[in-house]
Amino acid sequence: MLALFLQTLNVTAPVFAMLFLGYGLKRIEWINDNFIKTASALVFNVCMPSLLFLGIYHADLRSALKPGLLVYFVVATVGSFAIAWWIATKRCPEVDRGVFTQGAFRGNNGVIGLALAGSMYGDYGISLGSILAGLVIVLYNSLSVVVLAIYSPNIKSDPLSICKSILVNPLIISVALAVPFAWLQVPIPNWILTSADYVAQMSLPLALICIGGTLSLAALRSSGSVALSASAVKMILLPIVGTFGAWLLGFRGAELGILFLYIGAPSASVGYVMVRASGGNYSLAAAIIVITTLAAAITTNIGIFLLQWGGWI
Repeated sequence: MLALFLQTLNVTAPVFAMLFLGYGLKRIEWINDNFIKTASALVFNVCMPSLLFLGIYHADLRSALKPGLLVYFVVATVGSFAIAWWIATKRCPEVDRGVFTQGAFRGNNGVIGLALAGSMYGDYGISLGSILAGLVIVLYNSLSVVVLAIYSPNIKSDPLSICKSILVNPLIISVALAVPFAWLQVPIPNWILTSADYVAQMSLPLALICIGGTLSLAALRSSGSVALSASAVKMILLPIVGTFGAWLLGFRGAELGILFLYIGAPSASVGYVMVRASGGNYSLAAAIIVITTLAAAITTNIGIFLLQWGGWI
């Protein structure tokens, strides 16, 4: 229990460090709103796509490919999206429903989920986690585009426009390109991979600095009840429902453990970038990310302890 807590803390502590750095830089006026807007666009269009491409390209797709697990994860993700959206219609104003839904169902699997899977299950956790992350990124971005378009004033919400937004989404394009490259083991020159890795490594710190620069105590207070509701859905309700469903279907061991880690991961930082790009309530998105990341240190350890106590992982 203590070892897992330290593993979780090692993953989440740098996240908070970057958030506080962004908050401090904004307060002393070393960064401003123009920087945050430009940097967010850079993360969304360049850095994060590079990170996703490399994660899938380096994964061992053949050894870690588990069709049953992938199918369940797809169903669980779509189900989580539906539950979060339904709760959003009951718990928050219409203008914020897209932000609530994305914050409540979209997990930080590419960073926190994958790091914890690797810490617990080694190379197998990294390989299986990378495949799940690549798959769910397509789902996350497709579903997020849909729900943000419906409630955003800056995005057209007719079916044709939504489909176009999905197809031109840089994150989805990077995953679609990475899968055939990884499956066919297409060689890429080392200098290109190294350059892409430099860009990819900027993704999380730059996104978190932007989120920290957006935070304010007034914004946290104003979005308090809505942000707390979305965070409770993300960190308590959906992990219980998703993990229990996997247990009922017979998943055990590393597969059940990784499913729990991924379903129970805190809200993804890239969600803030998408909300900002769509003209949504990015203060609410930032608050959900901060609250769920803080909660992960507690809920992840409790969940793993219960699963280990029951002898299921």
